[in-house]
Amino acid sequence: MPALECPSSCRAAVAWLAIALSGTVAPAIAADDAGAPPLLHAMFQDHAVLQRDRPIRVWGQAHPDEEVRVALAGKRVRARADGDGRWTAELPALRAGGPHVLNVEAGGRRQVVGDVLVGDVWLCSGQSNMELQVWRALDARAEMAGAGNDRIRLLTVPQVADVVPKETFSEAVRWDPVNPDTVREFSAACYFFARELQKTVDVPMGLIDAAWGGSRIQAWTSGEALRTLGIYDGELDVLARYADDAVAAVGDWGALWQDWWSARPGVAADDRPWDAGKPAGQWRQAPAQLGAWERWGVPELADFNGMVWYRTRVRLTAAQAAQGAVLALGPADEIDMTWVNGRGVGSTYGAGAGREYALPAGLLHEGDNTVVVNVLDTYRDGGLAGPASAHALRFADGSSAPLDGGWQYRVVPPELGTPPRAPWQSAAGLSTLYNGMIAPLGRYGLRGALWYQGESNTFEHDRYAQLLRVLRSDWRARFGDGLPLLVVQLANYGAAPVAPSESDWAALREAQRQVAAEDPETGLAVAIDIGDRYDIHPSNKQELGRRLARLARHVVYRETLPASGPVAKAAGRDGDAVVVEFGDVSDGLVAYGGAGPIGFELCGDETGSCRYAHADVRGDRVSLNAPVAGAATRVRYCWADSPVCTLFDGAGLPAGPFELPVSP
Repeated sequence: MPALECPSSCRAAVAWLAIALSGTVAPAIAADDAGAPPLLHAMFQDHAVLQRDRPIRVWGQAHPDEEVRVALAGKRVRARADGDGRWTAELPALRAGGPHVLNVEAGGRRQVVGDVLVGDVWLCSGQSNMELQVWRALDARAEMAGAGNDRIRLLTVPQVADVVPKETFSEAVRWDPVNPDTVREFSAACYFFARELQKTVDVPMGLIDAAWGGSRIQAWTSGEALRTLGIYDGELDVLARYADDAVAAVGDWGALWQDWWSARPGVAADDRPWDAGKPAGQWRQAPAQLGAWERWGVPELADFNGMVWYRTRVRLTAAQAAQGAVLALGPADEIDMTWVNGRGVGSTYGAGAGREYALPAGLLHEGDNTVVVNVLDTYRDGGLAGPASAHALRFADGSSAPLDGGWQYRVVPPELGTPPRAPWQSAAGLSTLYNGMIAPLGRYGLRGALWYQGESNTFEHDRYAQLLRVLRSDWRARFGDGLPLLVVQLANYGAAPVAPSESDWAALREAQRQVAAEDPETGLAVAIDIGDRYDIHPSNKQELGRRLARLARHVVYRETLPASGPVAKAAGRDGDAVVVEFGDVSDGLVAYGGAGPIGFELCGDETGSCRYAHADVRGDRVSLNAPVAGAATRVRYCWADSPVCTLFDGAGLPAGPFELPVSP
């Protein structure tokens, strides 16, 4: 009769029984160590997954110069804490498996971590499409009800921004085996990726979700790495000062912001809207209720995304002006830069919360004081929340002075561009999310990283390629050289095009494509056909997970299957036509809809010269014909925010967007 196999849940129970019988269920803490921090960093907890097939780095906190003894799966090492109590040990590599028990001792203290698996660990990061939870995904009720896999473990990093790198988390974290409750709030893209990948890579999977909706790539990159670009030095200097003296740093930032404004083409030398004196430009009376400017009944603002200046005055007594004060503003959608009496006092990103800015001593004076707010909106509703009485100066004695004397506004022409963001802003700052959410991971062992981000950087697509390269190098410096990076190319969103045009979204997709193509440890998951023209957060994260898993099999596990569907390799001339050659094609190219594929454009060197081209599939090539074919110097495909693209291969995978030069 064959022996019964003990499943992983049974093995975990056996391991815990062994711990209980050995008397090591709870840490033994000497009397003089009561209240001391755990010996192990917070990453090392019950149900953790450690990276297989490479040395396992473990670290934590003990007493200065104390010897630390670490044991895992029969392997034992010793370390010694430094003068600050920090210690690090390295255990030999282990093969996939478990559960194991991690045991750490120092002096009279002992910490035991149980049900530890060894497998592959993935960091999933980016903005809202990586953050989007399983409960918001396609067929969510069935997905959650059917979730149950204790060989996939989940850890969600708390959403914390900071101006300096943190050694550990500011909130409690834990590893959770997958079940209907734990998977509900977890990243859908990350979970569906691991679930699909485990079908072919049969090892435990540890998933670390570190994502923040609306975040820019600069926030996920360390300050040290950003300095290598040479374009953020002023902002980073302000950020360093902000850590020690926030009020002074805000004043410095106000001066930098003002320099940006004054350098804009078309801004007159006397145009200083933040000044307390009579401002230049056309100012109008704002509605008393304030709120979203799209609802003011002003045609110019009915569908306006950009900057609007606000200003008001408040009269103070000498006694009020002499007190410490805080400027309290209601929510601003979505970024404000605020001045009082011509001095910058604060800037915040985020539409959901009000603002409170401490004012430096001596800034207020008896009589009229000026408050000026610049509000930048990039998406949907914008403006300063109302009514006017929601905004006030609050004084140290508990009294307040409402800013209800009437607000004026001035619309900024869009061609002036987008202002710099205050470097301390949570999701839009510099290094803030790296400091608060990536640095606390330490140098935890990873198999790779998934990156779904870019929507918040489309306005600076020309800079995105170098920013993505810097982030990749930065994370490799922390987590290990050659760390694989799997990038999700932005999905389609918005109205379908009716004519060729320029597209910030398409240009950013091209930056993602170029960066992925230059590095064998970087892959690109094409999502141009699984977006939603009406929703920037498409719910079909299952298909995205399948494509990411396929990409990992190619990039990380070296399988020979095509990574992500047909890839344009080159474009050249063939008589009067332009021919695009494709590689990584499974079962031939096909055009959905029966006719030739649509979405191809032939372009000259000039902006606005692109024209749609008639396309025919010929094997693994696409032949393009248009009146401008003879003069074409570029070919583009799927070049729009939400393009209509019909070229796939026999495996059902789409050809991704691209721009290529036409060879002679």
